[in-house]
Amino acid sequence: MNATKPWYRERWPWILMSGPAIVVVAGVITTWIAFATSDGLVADDYFKRGLGINAVLKREQAAVQRGIAAHVERSDGQVRVLLRGTEPPVLFLNLVHATRAGYDVRLRLERAPDGGYATALPPMAAGHWRAVVDDPMGEWRIVQDFL
Repeated sequence: MNATKPWYRERWPWILMSGPAIVVVAGVITTWIAFATSDGLVADDYFKRGLGINAVLKREQAAVQRGIAAHVERSDGQVRVLLRGTEPPVLFLNLVHATRAGYDVRLRLERAPDGGYATALPPMAAGHWRAVVDDPMGEWRIVQDFL
């Protein structure tokens, strides 16, 4: 006598159903990740930002025309800017994360007795950073990598 087992006791139906089940679980996880994290690369006002690019480029060109150069360095929990070509009483330093705008930091640097500008450096997330040095009047700016 040939005894047949019920379908749920066979191996092949479970193997065949596991593929679609894994895809459904992966889709739910992907949906959760999409809604739980924000996309820092998308700007709501992309058109206005596009129009403002020329103004930003003019500020960088103004620094070159005035012979202003900056060197940004970090050490011992401090960030230091050595500036050549001008001596404003304070500087502003924007530390811009390459992919996450929420991590960006704006610092005010006071003039140190040795002629540089320095302030305490807050904790920073891992990743690629850009340093944007600008004057308090917003007339010029210098952009460089900050590692």
